Amino acid sequence: MNLSKETMELFKVALANPSSEIAKAFTQGSTTQATAGSLMGYDLEAPSKKMYPVLTPLRNTIARVKAGIGSQANWKAITAINPNLVNIGVSEGKRGGTNAVTIADYLAAYVGMGLEDYVTFEADYAAEGFEDVKATAVESLLRATMIAEEKIILGGLGTWELAQPTGLSLTAATTGGAITGTTSPGTLHYVAVAPLTLDGYGTATVAGGVPISTTRTNIDSTTDTYNGGTGKVSANATCYINNTSAGKITATCTAVKGAAAYAWFVGISATDSYLTKITTVNKATFTAIGASGAATSAYFGRKISDLSTTVGYGKNTLIFDGLLSQAAKTSSGAYIASLDGAGLTADGKGGITELDVALASFWDNYKLSPDEMWVSSQEQKNIRAKILTGSATAAQRFVFSSEQGKLTGGSFAASYLNPFSMSGAQEIPIKLHPNMPPGTIMFRTVNSPYKLSGVGNLVQMKLRRDYYQIEWPLRTRRYEYGVYFDGVLQNYFPPAFGVISNIGDE
Repeated sequence: MNLSKETMELFKVALANPSSEIAKAFTQGSTTQATAGSLMGYDLEAPSKKMYPVLTPLRNTIARVKAGIGSQANWKAITAINPNLVNIGVSEGKRGGTNAVTIADYLAAYVGMGLEDYVTFEADYAAEGFEDVKATAVESLLRATMIAEEKIILGGLGTWELAQPTGLSLTAATTGGAITGTTSPGTLHYVAVAPLTLDGYGTATVAGGVPISTTRTNIDSTTDTYNGGTGKVSANATCYINNTSAGKITATCTAVKGAAAYAWFVGISATDSYLTKITTVNKATFTAIGASGAATSAYFGRKISDLSTTVGYGKNTLIFDGLLSQAAKTSSGAYIASLDGAGLTADGKGGITELDVALASFWDNYKLSPDEMWVSSQEQKNIRAKILTGSATAAQRFVFSSEQGKLTGGSFAASYLNPFSMSGAQEIPIKLHPNMPPGTIMFRTVNSPYKLSGVGNLVQMKLRRDYYQIEWPLRTRRYEYGVYFDGVLQNYFPPAFGVISNIGDE
């Protein structure tokens, strides 16, 4: 039925006058989205905004070489000539002494890595005209794989197990905490500690437990079992808390090479101690005992009996060794030092004693200087503070703006001056890494320090296959995608790297 011209005119008048009866029939509604009884457009910006960090500084600067074949990369290195310092003097008519050569054999097994995702048919229909969700799924997979690869490049542990902590010692005090005890000799308290890899530190919480052995169900319903990043737990150490409601315990252990953190268990029974604290140094102070209870899943542990003194869960055979683990490996030759909970030391001249000791070691032993220092935010803060606590004549330079009324506060430790270099003092950039655990500094050498080495990339990702995507055949009404790569981190000269760990926060 057609509306008459007269009726249309009435509509125009009504819509032009908000006070008319017809205007009252349609309202915006009181919420930010359309509600029943209202007609309202939805101002949605397309596509979705990707508000997450993709921080992969090591991955971005390490060369990727597609040259891998077989099951592992193998190479030999001559690491010293005339290591016995045979005298080169030759007497008349005689021949010279015999020169020796030191040869090191290296291998690194290739591993496959990747992630998968899917998009249901309905999700694809619903997003039509707004966003290509299938492309977004693949893009997200690639970025997530890169982020995970970065963490493995830094601290993955795939070929060797963390050592069991030793040298655990306890000191009890009757003030400063809330641990209770009975009269003399007091209540016996037990403490044990387990080391954590970088992976383990990332997933461990006091409430949820430390990761042990994990079984993952894959997208195709197969399973993979791998270790979560917790090493063997130590033997118990004991001390008495005597007749107090304010006791505390301080514990220390020998530093474990390659450990990013330590999980501490405290209780009043050798088998009934609970996870109480996680630290990034080999030292902890307890003012209370961990609460009893179960871990968040069967693949985590909160009670000391969940772990083992004979079996470690640190080595993950599905990944390769990262730079921190390669440096910590036995006989790597890398510089390794532990401050055992102490802080960095200002030398009173604008420098830091521990950094100078490390840099002197690189020069004295291998005649090289690292190119970079990688730190956490904690160590960047502490390095800045120690440099600024130098004497009035410290080697610092401050630049002030003379602009009227302008004042800028703060300071930034951008680099450290290495005095041990044949080419004069070398400026070493101090770089912040998103995954570096607090209490750790890593020295990295980017370029081969020896011009005749024949090594183009001191460190490289040697790949059988670089990033690739698979769109799997349809099995159900959903599109399934995977993004993968296959390779290993190849380090031609581990002595060019170093780690200072267990640095206390000050």
